[in-house]
Amino acid sequence: MPWKTLDDMDLDQKIVLTRVDVNVPVEDGVVTDTTRIDRIVPTIKDILEKGGKPVMLAHFGRPKGQPNPEMSLRIVVPALETALGQSVTFIERPDRETLEALPAGSVVLIENTRFSSMEEANDPMMAKFLASLGDVFCNDAFSAAHRAHASTEGVARLLPSCAGRLMAAELSALESALGQPKRPVVAVVGGAKVSTKLDLLGNLVRKVDMLVIGGGMANTFLAAQGINVGKSLAEHDMADTALEILKKADEVACDIILPVDVVCATEFAEGADNITVAAEDCPPDRMILDAGPQSVEKVKSAFASAKTLIWNGPLGAFEIAPFDAATNAAAAYAAELTKAGKLVSVAGGGDTVAALNKAGAADDFSYISTAGGAFLEWMEGKTLPGVAALEQS
Repeated sequence: MPWKTLDDMDLDQKIVLTRVDVNVPVEDGVVTDTTRIDRIVPTIKDILEKGGKPVMLAHFGRPKGQPNPEMSLRIVVPALETALGQSVTFIERPDRETLEALPAGSVVLIENTRFSSMEEANDPMMAKFLASLGDVFCNDAFSAAHRAHASTEGVARLLPSCAGRLMAAELSALESALGQPKRPVVAVVGGAKVSTKLDLLGNLVRKVDMLVIGGGMANTFLAAQGINVGKSLAEHDMADTALEILKKADEVACDIILPVDVVCATEFAEGADNITVAAEDCPPDRMILDAGPQSVEKVKSAFASAKTLIWNGPLGAFEIAPFDAATNAAAAYAAELTKAGKLVSVAGGGDTVAALNKAGAADDFSYISTAGGAFLEWMEGKTLPGVAALEQS
């Protein structure tokens, strides 16, 4: 890999500025999902074992460059202490002298970096200030790597820098999925709108062998081909774009897999009355809310013939039954193939993680990324500033 890891750095008696993602959900003052916190534990513990003093930099919410007590990182300290099994020192206004005075083995969390407008502006003065606090920079926040901020990109250019354990795992997983994957490669792209994933689709048709399109996006592609999709969610104004993507896929021999049968209902509601019909037979008064069983078999066949799977987005309205059936069945089969060693499966994006967790399949995937925007931009083939800075360090 073109970046250094913790194994390449001398951390003994060094202050290690560590960019982490602890932007976690909170209700009534309590962290309700510690997944992101749990995932940074190996990096923090490794720094401590190597004799370093980890000083965590992180953002929380969108304070718009102003201090906001409701978005103070102080709220995540108890969850951090539980995950790490030790106390965490919280500092609002850090300085080098204070950090050096803390005893060896201390773990520090600095207040929300976004309390300063200089953070998101990637102001050189803030980057220089952050660099003055530490000896080494470790980026363990892949989820923020698509942002050129002072704490993700600016400081990485001023200190010896490396990727943390989570960052390295993310980058390695994505490189195995899109960089130099085992072929054939199949990608699943779902979601509501084609317009939000144009760059993604355009990049994937050039890089994968099979592309499964699901969710509301599939309706747009069906409609573009002259199929009546009734009252379904579809972007009819994107018809020309959809046809262009189909043409490009044909030119590069990428097999586009669209639903051949669909589950239709008159309303989007739990347990709504529904029928399964051929994709071209959706009644005008109904909406398509899921792919049908024949479509699932086509998807499973694609998985069975593939060596690598990249998944972003559900196949239907997975949030409520029975419109979660296609996503659940496909996810379960992908997990089965992965567990048997026949498939490398990488998935990411908020809805994707929720859908795979709901299907009970997430634990058996090769890698699940908790990064949203960064995962998408990597799939789109874009350069991520936070990663580029590590490569040039």
